[in-house]
Amino acid sequence: MRSHLPAELNRFVGRDRDLARLDRLLREARLVTVTGVGGVGKTRLALRGAATAATQERYCDGVRLVELSCLNDPGLLDHAIVDALGLTDHTARAPRRLLLDHLAERELLLVVDGFEQLVDACAELVRELLRSCPGLRVLAAGRLPLRIDGEQVFTLTPMDDADALALFAERAAAARAGERPVGGQEPAAAELCRRLDGIPLALELAAGRLGTLSVEQLLRRLDDRFRLLTGGGRGALPRHQTLRTTIGWSHELCTAAQRLLWARLSVFAGTFDLEAVEYICVGSGLPQEEVLDVLGELIDQSLVVREDGTGGVRYRLLDTVREYGAEWLVETGDAERLHRRHRDWYLGLATWCELDWFSPRQAEVATRVEGELPNLRAAMEFSLISPEDAHLAQYLAGTLWFCWVGCGRLAEGRHWLAQVLDAESEHDSSRLKALWVLGYVAVLQGDAVAAIAALQECREEAELRGDRVAAAYAVHRSGCLALVTDDMPRAEELLRAALAGYEEVGELNSNVLMGQVEMAMAVGFRGRLDEAVAVCEQVVEVCDDHGERWARAYARYVLGYAAWVGGDPAGARRLLRETLAVSHAFRDLVGTVLTLEMLALVAVDTGDPVEAAVLQGAAERIWPSVGLPLFGSAYFYAAHVLCEERTRERLGDAVYEEHRRRGARIERESAVTRALGDGQEADGPRELTPHQEPPPEPRQEAQPHEHEGAGHAEARRLPLRVERGDGGLKR
Repeated sequence: MRSHLPAELNRFVGRDRDLARLDRLLREARLVTVTGVGGVGKTRLALRGAATAATQERYCDGVRLVELSCLNDPGLLDHAIVDALGLTDHTARAPRRLLLDHLAERELLLVVDGFEQLVDACAELVRELLRSCPGLRVLAAGRLPLRIDGEQVFTLTPMDDADALALFAERAAAARAGERPVGGQEPAAAELCRRLDGIPLALELAAGRLGTLSVEQLLRRLDDRFRLLTGGGRGALPRHQTLRTTIGWSHELCTAAQRLLWARLSVFAGTFDLEAVEYICVGSGLPQEEVLDVLGELIDQSLVVREDGTGGVRYRLLDTVREYGAEWLVETGDAERLHRRHRDWYLGLATWCELDWFSPRQAEVATRVEGELPNLRAAMEFSLISPEDAHLAQYLAGTLWFCWVGCGRLAEGRHWLAQVLDAESEHDSSRLKALWVLGYVAVLQGDAVAAIAALQECREEAELRGDRVAAAYAVHRSGCLALVTDDMPRAEELLRAALAGYEEVGELNSNVLMGQVEMAMAVGFRGRLDEAVAVCEQVVEVCDDHGERWARAYARYVLGYAAWVGGDPAGARRLLRETLAVSHAFRDLVGTVLTLEMLALVAVDTGDPVEAAVLQGAAERIWPSVGLPLFGSAYFYAAHVLCEERTRERLGDAVYEEHRRRGARIERESAVTRALGDGQEADGPRELTPHQEPPPEPRQEAQPHEHEGAGHAEARRLPLRVERGDGGLKR
């Protein structure tokens, strides 16, 4: 069972009794909320408790973490949990409905962290999920309880003296590169831990100062600070003030450059990289050449956390530290300028990512935009505050089309596009782009009414204002709608017009290549398969020249279909497996499920009807997340019908249904791994990246299956044709 929890960056120290108590509560209650003052270690304890439960395999569907501390819009709460669960949905159904459907029969522990700013919305969501999903348990961590029926509140207190001293000594050694600065100064260290009330974050901040101060010096300076705040006596501060006082004291010990960078870093949501820091945070008092050194000093003092991941080195501020920095930034009068610089950087990043989507760096773009989503959301939110900046929010939501479409985030894209288009804007090009992207998303979600409305408005306004680029995109996406609604003559007409428009304005990118693939599908469905193959071979050539993978996968899908028709099942399987690997890695459900359907047909025609039935069942499980099975299109449905006919013929109805149902129980990741491998169910998903391709297969001569008659062999060699007169399929 996979926990999907982040790895610990340093050793967990102490808290044995707290962990035991949390474990008991998780066994007894379906909702446990860990509360306590800032910095007391709520998140760390919850994650350690969840990890322990995962190793004991108490939840057969695993443990998932959703981090909400950087989320301010309640409208994105459901999307955040959908994302945390690894769900991809291309339909127009509400994310709440998706969550309820997905969790209804699963046994899973959901860890919800940092929900304070969304407490009402979070409480309502958790209540509904728990009522509707009996196998779900929730472990929440925040500064206050959710206050819903059945909640067990675990108020986490600061560490006892022994645990506090152990934690301080551990972190002090890390600050001094393995030295034991506490050794010989245990009484002073113990007193320091008591003065800091055993609050883990306060202890870590103090330990971070041992690079320049001894334990005795640290205690004297901190004691002086506390004496001042308590009127000269040695009385204790209220615990909720202890951490804030410690952070303030740490702030006072910082140099001017460190304080300035700390304040400016508070504009980031979630994690950030060095490039962003060097652009956004430089300025008066902080020249660019000093930023890296100052950032390193803040890391040494435990004020900034460094994280190493697949996307490279990133940094973050703990929530309490960020809040203090944000207040200081406001005091400096520089907050507005820094937020604008932040917004401008992420506008530029989105623009760069859109351009680089059509390049060998496409996979890197997908990874990069995933990590930057909290900051991109913050940039859109900031742009919507002022009416004069609304066009920037529209530009950003439209520019991120490759994230919404290519990386499986249609529902969130729909949310943002609708929100930015509600704002008035005089910048026509930004609004027009958001309109055609909204139409594109709606087409993929199967929402024809919304698609027609957005695309018609975009086309009319574009023609009125002479925007030939936006007009071409509106025509293109209207052609896509015709394609999936079985109006092939209209689809071909619109797609040819769009491609001509792109050529006139010199547009060439993944969208244009997808337009060519879609046009190839339209002509292929009309019986001109040779023409479709020629178009897709040209697309593959252009994609190879530019390193493009996403559109190339769709072109290879068409070529795989053509190989099957031409009697080359081994070649078809090779092309389709390559398509499947890329589509799955980009979270593209449409490409994934279409390819699984076609691989099922190849399986039955190469003598493996059992595998065909299993793959059809696996595809059946995915289609509800895409929309109507095979778009409700008779053309796209023809291969499925033929596969089912042949598989039932060879297995019999009862055996076919048995294996189809078995396939419908396989999770998408395992189904993809199976289809890419040796035909056996996988224990878990294989990690795929958009760069990976399945291993090549030996070529074999295509032979009719021993049970095929001449008619079946001939049908495989001819494009499927749909005649609608009696609603049936004819070959």
